[in-house]
Amino acid sequence: MQWSELQRDPRSVAALADSGDVRLRRRDGVPLLLMREDRMTAASEGALAAARTLRNVLTHLSAEQAAEALSDEFPWLALLPTPDLPLFVRDFVKAAQISAELGQWGVLAQTLREWKATAAVYADPALARDLTRPLTDDHGPVPGPEV
Repeated sequence: MQWSELQRDPRSVAALADSGDVRLRRRDGVPLLLMREDRMTAASEGALAAARTLRNVLTHLSAEQAAEALSDEFPWLALLPTPDLPLFVRDFVKAAQISAELGQWGVLAQTLREWKATAAVYADPALARDLTRPLTDDHGPVPGPEV
């Protein structure tokens, strides 16, 4: 629906929200999602249960088994060095748990973006070599952060 429809007839928009989520399109911004609080509570409770279940399942698997299970969803895991796979699993489980607890899925999304970027580095052998070789040159003092 358009934002203007909410302004013109809020009762009919509220009635629609009783039967499902309503996306409100705005000309000057990102669309808004209108949903009933009880559905949001149920969704967050379900997400928390799913995250806890996933954590429990993954902790009962070996790191290799957990990484293999997750690689169906994240095929770029094949690019990571084997010693990094348990680190990814640990970070993934922790971020999923935090996201579910807070209802802020950006935490998990950021973790996945960072690991995917790491996999992209390993996809380029020259770049991976340059970024993982020991530093031998002294490039002088590091300037302080800009304010």
